[in-house]
Amino acid sequence: MSALRKPKPGIMEINPYIGGEAKIEGVTRFIRLASNENALGCSPLAKAAYLNHAGELHRYPDGSAAALREAISTTYNLDKDKVVCGAGSDELISLLIRAYAGVGDEVLYSRHGFLMYAIGAKAVGATPVYAEETNLTADVDALLSKVTDKTKLLFLANPNNPTGSYLPSSEIKRLRENLPDHVLLVIDAAYAEFAESLPAYESGEKLVDTYGDVVMLRTFSKIYGLAGLRLGWGYFPTDVADVINRVRGPFNVNAVAQTVGIAALSDNDFLQQSIAHNTQWRTWLTEELQKLGINTQPSAGNFLLADFGTEAENIRQQLRNQGIFIRQMGAYGLAEHLRITVGLEDENKELCRALGEILKN
Repeated sequence: MSALRKPKPGIMEINPYIGGEAKIEGVTRFIRLASNENALGCSPLAKAAYLNHAGELHRYPDGSAAALREAISTTYNLDKDKVVCGAGSDELISLLIRAYAGVGDEVLYSRHGFLMYAIGAKAVGATPVYAEETNLTADVDALLSKVTDKTKLLFLANPNNPTGSYLPSSEIKRLRENLPDHVLLVIDAAYAEFAESLPAYESGEKLVDTYGDVVMLRTFSKIYGLAGLRLGWGYFPTDVADVINRVRGPFNVNAVAQTVGIAALSDNDFLQQSIAHNTQWRTWLTEELQKLGINTQPSAGNFLLADFGTEAENIRQQLRNQGIFIRQMGAYGLAEHLRITVGLEDENKELCRALGEILKN
């Protein structure tokens, strides 16, 4: 590498994010359970909006995403002026880090939190710092013990991917109330819709209004089934929303994504079907895996974290060879675990059948 083209410190320390596999050569049928996508796809209304989108492709989209923000605010009963949309919640994570952290600063998260927190920190020259978890669950006291004068942001995925664990609202409030004012708490609620019926769960929007130094992030990629369009949003304190609107791209959300997102929000029947499907088959998968001697973590998302011991990668490869994709967890420090997305009925049954055969040998 030429010294003249040397990137900023920290860039070459980044291990690029690698998504779940979707295909391999020589296999014609795939069961994709590696990326936490909605097993039911997307809403029929969203699909129709996508197919019928008649926008003029040579025109720029609405840079403020006003109609989409209005739909979000109506659906979730929020102040639309505090909603900012992004090309997936990934973009909003990066924008927050770019706006509030840099060289000499620290970005804090729990040990098995989303990889993009550390990647985003390194990209701006900040130092990623993690706090150990307890029983694969974020530990408020451990997080607080890691806070220093250099800490600028604390990211908390709730529910957390890949562990599936979550903190009750009382613990998140305790965390916020014991953080110094210079730390912005970011609640990444990508899987909130799957968890909202669970005891003491709160996605975070009320905390944004109550405390003024909390951000909540959401996505259309999970329960809404729009991962391919890259659409997310966040609910921000007014001053933070103003900052993010200054640093984001002027047309960061494309016109098709805005139209389809509005349609997806209007289909509550599909939302409820997705929740019911996930609850039913997540329970079924848990029980079937236990019958095979495979322990799983309790999950508030649309996936399970399963303990396969030292044979984890060998088992994943054997499934892969049959066109069944589940996710390796070594990058998260969980090399003996694999993450399994809840699929359709036949996909879940085929996975368990294949696992049963593998484990016999």
